[in-house]
Amino acid sequence: MKKFSVVIAGGGSTFTPGIVLMLLANQDRLPLRALKFYDNDGARQEVIAEACKVILREQAPDIDFCYTTDPQTAFSDVDFVMAHIRVGKYPMREKDEKIPLRHGVVGQETCGPGGIAYGMRSIGGVLELVDYMQTWSPDAWMLNYSNPAAIVAEATRRLRPTAKILNICDMPIGIEGRMAQILGLQDRKQMITRYYGLNHFGWWHSVEDREGNDLMPALRRYVSEHGYIPPANDAHTEASWNDTFAKAKDVQALDPDTLPNTYLKYYLYPDYVVAHANPERTRANEVMDHREKHVFSACRAITEAGHSAAGELEIDEHASYIVDLAAAIAFNTQQRMLLIVPNNGAIANFDADAMVEIPCLVGKNGPEPLTVGNIPHFQKGLMSQQVAVEKLVVDAWEQGSYLKLWQAITLSKTVPSASVAKAILDDLIDANKAYWPPLR
Repeated sequence: MKKFSVVIAGGGSTFTPGIVLMLLANQDRLPLRALKFYDNDGARQEVIAEACKVILREQAPDIDFCYTTDPQTAFSDVDFVMAHIRVGKYPMREKDEKIPLRHGVVGQETCGPGGIAYGMRSIGGVLELVDYMQTWSPDAWMLNYSNPAAIVAEATRRLRPTAKILNICDMPIGIEGRMAQILGLQDRKQMITRYYGLNHFGWWHSVEDREGNDLMPALRRYVSEHGYIPPANDAHTEASWNDTFAKAKDVQALDPDTLPNTYLKYYLYPDYVVAHANPERTRANEVMDHREKHVFSACRAITEAGHSAAGELEIDEHASYIVDLAAAIAFNTQQRMLLIVPNNGAIANFDADAMVEIPCLVGKNGPEPLTVGNIPHFQKGLMSQQVAVEKLVVDAWEQGSYLKLWQAITLSKTVPSASVAKAILDDLIDANKAYWPPLR
């Protein structure tokens, strides 16, 4: 079986060790000959990479491993680029969350003004990675799960139209895992689902088992009462996530025929979200205080001891969809997967050039979107508004336009007025001077 070379762009991420463990657990499906890390923060990457070097030495000494801050070294002779970068890291995420909250608006990393701010930082970073790949490994595929995926996908569609890049998200995977638990199934792969929407902005309209039995009535009944909290809820789930999964019951009430993506709560119940937020301590603070410290201390312990048992690192099961995607391309498996792709008529009554999240069959030439048909007025109206926001953000980045970004924030369903949008924008510009293109 052919073996592949992979570069993880964002080698200093706290998610990287979990992805490495996941790749090692799936060597039967995607065998590796080489694994490389790339990050523009060498010191941060070194802590993660030295621990991963120990793990690889123990589990797969035949895989050639290196880490670097040099793009040519990283992106030469690779088959896949797995990209999960965070431009500005967690301190900028904290600002994305806290600045809107100061104005009484949802502060969230991918939704509303915070997501728009993050998008303005991410566009340039992802385009840079695409250019490195196209320069040094033009036949490679980029599997991008850098957020905010919707804005990044629109930017790459428009500004790098020939790039072999697939934009993906693990949130629907996580929700489908909970659906499987609710139904008493072994895992989500025992279900065939139909879904449409935008990234972090979609609905399931069909869930069947492999024999074609309709599972939607049972799921709809359960979610209308309990949200996505399964009967045997995992005690390790954080309180903020539990609230999000429970709130799905209120989101679902707006269209009881479908099942919603949990992120819709930020758009449909922004007043609830703001009322339950702590403007002094947001999700970024939780992550910096817990996940960041845990992963980095575990990595240092592994490196110092010289064996992986010295530190506790968790395999990222969610990330197995990345292997599904890479294997589908590598071995032309025609696997059915949810991807962010140009609509091009898949949703019949929606913009052709919108980047939509829909099921696709994936093979060596990339995704083949499946037909969705017409969608209801409620979803179409919400999606049209949100697509316009995403397109305006890319306009603003491309043109350096203050007006386009003001329009984008004003149009976001999370923002109450143009005056509030302007106040938030001015604060965000001040905070993002080192990252955004200058706006005129």
